[in-house]
Amino acid sequence: MSQVSVHALYDSKRCSANDALSHVKDGDCIVVPTGVGEPPTLLTALSEQRRRFHDVKVAQILALRKYGYFDCETVEHVRHLALFFGGASRPGGQAGWNDFIPAYFSELPVLIERGDIPADVVFTLASPMDEHGYFSLSLGADYTMAAVKKARALVLEVNPNVPFAHGQCHVHISQVSALVEDDAPLFEVPLPAIGPVQQAIGKYVADMIEDGSTLQIGYGGIPDAVVMQLTNKVDLGIHTEMIGDGILSLVEAGVVTNRRKTHLPGKMVATFALGSKKLYDFMHHNPMLEMHPVDFTNDPYIAGQNDKLVAINASLQVDLLGQCGSESIAHLPYSGTGGQVDFVRAANRSRGGKAFIVLPSTAKDDTISRIVPTLTPGTHVTTSKNDVNYVVTEYGVAQLRGKSAHQRAEALIAIAHPNFRAELRLAARKILLC
Repeated sequence: MSQVSVHALYDSKRCSANDALSHVKDGDCIVVPTGVGEPPTLLTALSEQRRRFHDVKVAQILALRKYGYFDCETVEHVRHLALFFGGASRPGGQAGWNDFIPAYFSELPVLIERGDIPADVVFTLASPMDEHGYFSLSLGADYTMAAVKKARALVLEVNPNVPFAHGQCHVHISQVSALVEDDAPLFEVPLPAIGPVQQAIGKYVADMIEDGSTLQIGYGGIPDAVVMQLTNKVDLGIHTEMIGDGILSLVEAGVVTNRRKTHLPGKMVATFALGSKKLYDFMHHNPMLEMHPVDFTNDPYIAGQNDKLVAINASLQVDLLGQCGSESIAHLPYSGTGGQVDFVRAANRSRGGKAFIVLPSTAKDDTISRIVPTLTPGTHVTTSKNDVNYVVTEYGVAQLRGKSAHQRAEALIAIAHPNFRAELRLAARKILLC
């Protein structure tokens, strides 16, 4: 298409947010990208008009804003369908009026492609259109690119603050059903607070990361505590699901070069962004970074082609066999499976890879041990005993792969808080683990 024709097509599809809602029908499932990729103007309009619809679902990982449709009294009109819970969606999930779909992050695209998860309409933030008629869905390629192929309608919220990133994250104006424009600043997510417990855990992990390793780093105080202690490393690479300001700090320090990556050398790879304006500006037309769908970034076979792949992910509770309850508090959902298992398995496949599950040894001011004899009844198991590799608390590192049940129990008791070790050993004897 010529530049004249793509701009004419753009103008023909530009409309108000309320007019864009005409592409939504009763019974539809609207797919929205992860986190910052959610389009606030469109979702605000949907919230304001929600009572005109019936049985519409909004499927999303990690909603950041509590829109009007997060309302227990209007769920028969528009209902959030969580692929991963966050602060906005968690109360409704725990009360039961926000439903959720358990799934590995890497498999969401194929579930959409097969029709197991419906994708009738896509609402997403997008960069401005380039001279060839392409937009970049840089903030959340994730499962959204699969939904674009499946959906009846693609509605963009075009914002000049959205970076135009490289990778498999582009859609053409000819694919677009409607678009709205807005120039509001993007949602920014600050780095989490880091205390002495997080620093201690971070040091154990950082000390085990070798020069030339490729990193997957999740969000949270402990992963960022690891990042802070990697400034003396050399030639690290990035193959991750989330790119954030912690990773950006390593790039700026010259620590991340991607030179020694064995898969896509020279390139950082991610599927969604979560951070500051500085991060989003860094992403814009940066040839060092590629944003890809999550069935590429999180596929254990693909990610595991990086030698020395290091995966760092948090958990809420670990039992004496090594089972990780990372997404619920007993039966109450807290987050979701996300990409934890994807990258644990990828690191296990990787030559020289290391998968770390990190957690403080206690909760609630040292009154509850996070290392437990058996997971609390109802807990959603995330990483299985057969996948778990290293478990790290502020008291040390337990390496579990290849270890017997008795050896695992001993290793995990040794990194539990000292106040709980005696009762853990007694409980282990009762269940024949010591």
